[in-house]
Amino acid sequence: MPEQEPVFWPIDRLVQAFRDHELSPVEVTQEFLTRIEQFDDQLHTYLSISPDLALRQAREAEAAYRSGEATPPLLGVPLSIKDLFDVEGEPTTLGSRAMESTIADRDSHAVSLLRAAGATFLGKSNTAEFGQSATTANKLGPECGNPWDPRRTPGGSSGGSAAGVAAGLATGSLGSDGGGSIRIPAAMCGLVGIKPTWSELPKGDAFRAMTRFVCAGPITRTVADARALLSVQLQRSLESPKRSRPLRIAWSPNPEGRPIEAGIQVATQAAIVAMSQQGHVVEQIELPIAGWPDAFGAPVLADEWQYRGQLLDEFSDELTSYVRKGIEAGRSISQADVDVALAEQALLRTAIDNVFADFDVIICPTTAAVAFPFRQRPLIIDNQEVDPLWGAFPFTAPFNVTGSPAASVPVGLSEGLPVGLQVVGPHKREDLVLDVCAEIEALMSFPNDEMVRRWSGASTH
Repeated sequence: MPEQEPVFWPIDRLVQAFRDHELSPVEVTQEFLTRIEQFDDQLHTYLSISPDLALRQAREAEAAYRSGEATPPLLGVPLSIKDLFDVEGEPTTLGSRAMESTIADRDSHAVSLLRAAGATFLGKSNTAEFGQSATTANKLGPECGNPWDPRRTPGGSSGGSAAGVAAGLATGSLGSDGGGSIRIPAAMCGLVGIKPTWSELPKGDAFRAMTRFVCAGPITRTVADARALLSVQLQRSLESPKRSRPLRIAWSPNPEGRPIEAGIQVATQAAIVAMSQQGHVVEQIELPIAGWPDAFGAPVLADEWQYRGQLLDEFSDELTSYVRKGIEAGRSISQADVDVALAEQALLRTAIDNVFADFDVIICPTTAAVAFPFRQRPLIIDNQEVDPLWGAFPFTAPFNVTGSPAASVPVGLSEGLPVGLQVVGPHKREDLVLDVCAEIEALMSFPNDEMVRRWSGASTH
């Protein structure tokens, strides 16, 4: 295929071109803004665009490159920011009509780190309302579409982040993941997404939800790009020591025996076979994660009531049904319910820690279904009835409960739609998770060129 446009370039190539003065950060940023204007009405990946901010940051980046002085690692790299994070002076809707007039008075912590690293902010990407759905539907406008098929969901709640990166409307994106909200859309859009080891949101961040489980993290086209963004977020190197032995892989083809679409079974199994052929030791195991819904549900609903209960009186008709139901359900959650859930959470964390005593990483499918049409969550998968809430994506939230770093890496297609493989590591071993994802990425050669063809230039749509 022809040479890719810079909007599809990886971060290292883009930054090197800026340093060598082969490309202008201003021109690249303007190209992204032009593409957003051209294509985003088909996908609805953004809730707001920030052309003045983006071009100002791009001009500052260009001047810094011209100065010849040392530059920060993401200088001039155009990113989108999920609209659950604050960007100073820009709207923060949280995907909700109740918040659509809010303007942030300062950056969220994760945003401030990206700003200090020199990134350019194109705008705020579409999200489920308050991040409370694994799709990206809200009442602010049309549902966000998947670039592989705009009639289908990109997943959620960071769906706008993933759809925008896949379609070349951002180089990468800052997302958040409280139950799979980075990994699910990464899997459904053929991208890489990683949540780090759990820690509470930094004090001072305005938005609170899933506070015992949520992490900020990147969604990108490549593992190398995810490593670059995550290293900025974690403020440490994510390069691993050289490995002297094969990996010990705990492989779970269908955790808890849950049904999975046949095409996902085929694609994920092929990736595991490829890893085995590299000499890694693969052992199929039953993951000790039974009970995760009980550990997850009560704290999440309690947060919804604590932080958004007041919205029921003033904004009830403006809320999505899923947010309204969540807040109402949270009303009946007691502290005793939360305490029981936290005790179960501690048991699950210990159980997974014990798995890592024998294995380096856990690998399993990211989702049980590929991207499905809007408002048509599958009720039957592999000829078995599934839960309408979790049936399509039951494999990510357990690792929010355990606090483990976890990533999704694309490994193939099923009926023309992307399939993701989930890699989970011990606490604080994001470097290892990314190393394994990079090896899988190299082995499986996911057809990213398909997205480039579909969304390149002005004449394809």
